[in-house]
Amino acid sequence: MSFPGNIPPDCLIRKDDGRQFWEDKDGNEDEMIAAAEVQPGMSEVDLQGSREFLAKLGIGSDPDLRTVNSALEGGAGIGRFTEGVLLEIAEQVDVIEPVIKFTARLQGRNGIRGIFNVGIEEWQPAQDVKYDLIWNQWCLCHLTDEQLVQYLKKCGTVLREGTGLLIIKENLSIRGVDVFNGTDSTVIRWANLSEKFEMII
Repeated sequence: MSFPGNIPPDCLIRKDDGRQFWEDKDGNEDEMIAAAEVQPGMSEVDLQGSREFLAKLGIGSDPDLRTVNSALEGGAGIGRFTEGVLLEIAEQVDVIEPVIKFTARLQGRNGIRGIFNVGIEEWQPAQDVKYDLIWNQWCLCHLTDEQLVQYLKKCGTVLREGTGLLIIKENLSIRGVDVFNGTDSTVIRWANLSEKFEMII
């Protein structure tokens, strides 16, 4: 997105600032979802909404739905979505999360195949693994536009051909422009995000 005479908001993103924001958190669900502080139970509402979305795609733990062999969560945090949804529907799950203390609870869990303790912009996928489902939620806002493009291209190289699904669940700006948040060094993108994805595809 062009901002004549101004610095594009994504150029203000500083990886170290964003990383430190999360390093300073204890890692409970209320801290991982800001809205949970004012709306208790928000985490389960979010998880249920995601389950219902996946069910519309034919994926789920119910008998009339299918499970998948291999899934990846980008920006997994404390594993809230991995534990609450992915481990219910996937035989093997990999997670990407740079904050090591957040992924400690996932170590040794049945169904967890790999833990990548790097930022999603630094992640290098194993070429011998194909994913049926790649889920990204509230993490792509930490990437610059260029990093976002490169990350999604990498995801495309390891999606199972013909059937693999790449899911993106992010907040969108309602101001008609991308908005930088200095608190956690993120950018809330405008609704033209889909146009950027179409360019990548």
